[in-house]
Amino acid sequence: MRKQFQWRDGNQLQLLVDGENFFPVMLEEIDKARHSLLLEFYFVTSGAIADKFIQALVAAARRGVMVKLIIDGFGSYRFSRTDRNRLQVEGIEIIVYNPLHLSKFTRNFARDHRKLLVVDQKVAFIGGTGLSDVYWLSQEQGCPWHELMSRVEGPVVTDLVNMFNQLWQRCTEQRLSPGGTLEQAGKARVRVRTVQGFYQQDIKVSFLNRVNGAQDKIWLMTAYFLPSFSIRYALRRAAKRGVDVRLIIAGPYTDQPWVFHASKRYYRRLLKAGIRIYEYQPRFLHAKMSVIDGWGTMGSCNLDHWNLRWNLEANIEVDDQPFVQQMTGVFHSDLNHCQEVTYEAWSKRPWHRRLKEMIWALISHLVLKIR
Repeated sequence: MRKQFQWRDGNQLQLLVDGENFFPVMLEEIDKARHSLLLEFYFVTSGAIADKFIQALVAAARRGVMVKLIIDGFGSYRFSRTDRNRLQVEGIEIIVYNPLHLSKFTRNFARDHRKLLVVDQKVAFIGGTGLSDVYWLSQEQGCPWHELMSRVEGPVVTDLVNMFNQLWQRCTEQRLSPGGTLEQAGKARVRVRTVQGFYQQDIKVSFLNRVNGAQDKIWLMTAYFLPSFSIRYALRRAAKRGVDVRLIIAGPYTDQPWVFHASKRYYRRLLKAGIRIYEYQPRFLHAKMSVIDGWGTMGSCNLDHWNLRWNLEANIEVDDQPFVQQMTGVFHSDLNHCQEVTYEAWSKRPWHRRLKEMIWALISHLVLKIR
């Protein structure tokens, strides 16, 4: 039986908001690396930020650092062959997870959606970013994307190393050195949680357990709001027993407009139950984070049907008051940039919006029936 990751005491966490803050810190840690660099990213596109990472990784490889990179076969389709060669000629190994092929049929939907960087098996970064300019410099509408990463140091990094190693071995049959026991670096209590499609959904199960036991608040931030029935039901029940349930959801700027429209089919019952829904306005909200009472979770998982059905996902759960307060502070700040959806206004939306929502909801329902 697969062993779940356990709670680890003695960690230090730093919450980093948006690319202009987390990319420089990640690159600085890469420059400090002396032994190993493990990278796993879903969304990788050639451009200015990818070039900065390529330069840093090449410099690391030239000073003798072992560099391993896992990228997704679909998410990296705009990562050029030239850029891949720049890495490979320096001895950097690149594994492409589940390359696309017509013969695979629905197996093409299975994606590695995790976002992870581990430096010298001691410092890790986990969250929702990709290596793409849309998180940093892009001048497109709704950019740069609003995103979160966490810098992690301490014993829990061992589990992130082992998570990476398990996938590397699965893809290559090569066994990497396991993460060793790390000294305590702080006071935060942290646990790694994962999703592996239908087969293993620890992130969802843990989230539901917390929602069902919530007494004070449930604040959820997500880019794609297509939650399962069990999550919607649990949120409604919590609101009806007096818990402050708030959802911050991507607004008009999104890379998946059909999700934006399809998600609206859930609004009526949630609003009637007393849940407050906010749509983020300035740019694309791509972050995935939840605070439930004094507990928090963040990472790559949107808790939507698609993530939970097909993807590899990775979150960290945190039982640490200072860090959860930082997470809550981000929620408070982001609420100032949202438009709240009220039941009264929702009931008066025009017919053409209702029609668009109905069509996309039907399509999303049919897509989710694919096996």
